[in-house]
Amino acid sequence: MIPLRDAVSDSPFTRIGLLGGTFNPVHNCHLSIAGHAQEALSLDRVLFIPSGVPPHKSRDSLAPAHHRLRMVQHAVAGLPGFTVSDVEANAPDTSYTIDTVRTLRETVKGEFWFIIGLDAFLEIEGWKSAETLLTLTNFLVLSRPHVPFSRVAALALLPSLPGEQLERLDDGHQRRLDLPVGPQATITFLRIDPCDVSSSTVRERIRTGADVADWLPPPVHSYIIRHNLYVPR
Repeated sequence: MIPLRDAVSDSPFTRIGLLGGTFNPVHNCHLSIAGHAQEALSLDRVLFIPSGVPPHKSRDSLAPAHHRLRMVQHAVAGLPGFTVSDVEANAPDTSYTIDTVRTLRETVKGEFWFIIGLDAFLEIEGWKSAETLLTLTNFLVLSRPHVPFSRVAALALLPSLPGEQLERLDDGHQRRLDLPVGPQATITFLRIDPCDVSSSTVRERIRTGADVADWLPPPVHSYIIRHNLYVPR
């Protein structure tokens, strides 16, 4: 893998999307989300960041970090504008978003956009140093099935939100809403077409012997079979 400094810092890229997650495993909806973000924000790069030891996820069904990192590398190989970072996968301790963003800001020059689903964003007040995080990076918050944007209004960390516009996002009359947060950061809420594939469903189908080929990039499907991942021991 090309070191992060060489892949990003020494290049002319200025708008960088950060897409973190366990990627357990990475699937086609992850790639679709990255594509929506790239198009909506005119991103020069989307940086996939597989987690090492995530603070908010059960580790019972979590594949080892090196496998998840390799699967993401296989998934994005040859896709223009997609890059992978091992900043969390190789970290010795629990990975917190605030620490990852600070590390990247030390090595990568550019305008950061943290890409996140609405369901996860609604839990941001429980994240480490959430208030500071909202000042360090922009956020792109993407719609999730059955989760209304109007729930964002209950987040105490955010400034007063235009309730009518959030409702317009929910009913489909508005696709995008940009909310300035302080002098240097923005939260963009974006409605996208739903994608119902989830990593947990992929794992369950693999466990029961069902076919998942249509849900995964072919190199990822091959990797899972080759390394016997997610099957009962």
